[in-house]
Amino acid sequence: MESSRITELLNIEYPIIQGGMAWISDATLAAAVSEAGGLGIISGVGNTEDVKAEIQKAKSLTNKPFGINVMLMRDNVDEIAKLVCDENVAVVTTGAGSPGKYIDNWKKNNIKVIPVVPSVAIAKRMEKFGADAVIVEGMEAGGHIGQLTTMSLVPQVVDAVDIPVIAAGGIGDGRGIAASFMLGACGVQMGTRFLVSKECKIHENYKNRVLNAKDIDTEVTGTSTSHPVRVLRNKLTREYIKLEKSNGSPEDIEALGKGALRRAVVDGDINNGSVMAGQIAGLVSKKQSCKEIIDELIGELEELLGRVFNE
Repeated sequence: MESSRITELLNIEYPIIQGGMAWISDATLAAAVSEAGGLGIISGVGNTEDVKAEIQKAKSLTNKPFGINVMLMRDNVDEIAKLVCDENVAVVTTGAGSPGKYIDNWKKNNIKVIPVVPSVAIAKRMEKFGADAVIVEGMEAGGHIGQLTTMSLVPQVVDAVDIPVIAAGGIGDGRGIAASFMLGACGVQMGTRFLVSKECKIHENYKNRVLNAKDIDTEVTGTSTSHPVRVLRNKLTREYIKLEKSNGSPEDIEALGKGALRRAVVDGDINNGSVMAGQIAGLVSKKQSCKEIIDELIGELEELLGRVFNE
């Protein structure tokens, strides 16, 4: 396919970025996505030495660009921000806060900076700070979400900024990528589709829960704490909803989710763990390698665009 602003900016073959999912996006997954022509992202959640080890492992697995997702509310964010410079990581994506204090130093080290944004106002602010692009994430996504949908948010951000826009949330196949392009985005970020990739090391119970998900199987918890999270329904979500409806304290609600993602990812507890996944989980029906996933996505996209523009 033809190059886009994102493929040129990031020096990648296809305009597909793998989401930096905590406890999930490790060096093996990120390197496989990068090798397949997309941009793999390692989660920066964890102690600094562990993140450094993942970066170095990714370098041993691929010579193509990959990135780190920096969660700005973490206690060790200053260390992680410095680490990506020391390790010459190609790209940083950010979430859960403003990266303003770090952008100048990252840019001095030739790192591309791409914040995840939930609104037009924040996208404009990131552009002023010097971000190279923004990932515009709608509430269809898995994990921590905002209030606006991808369909409504992406074109408004495209109209408001001059830097490239990457669409995220609710994108699971070539049709979703094509729709994102029509909205003005020049790339996409995907997380849920890669959960069931062969290189993703989450527990098989987690993968099978995603594969068996239906269109109505996601739930948003934590709305009363201003930290809404989209997950697949289970015993934990029922407890969340019950506690929120009974006006439980924010502290009790937050405590309910402590360690829940790890229980799902590592232990395979899909009843009491936080099984984060987006609304497109119902579209995900088979386990594939990252290369097979990306080849299929691009094949679907090219066939669809060819059909549309040749009719």
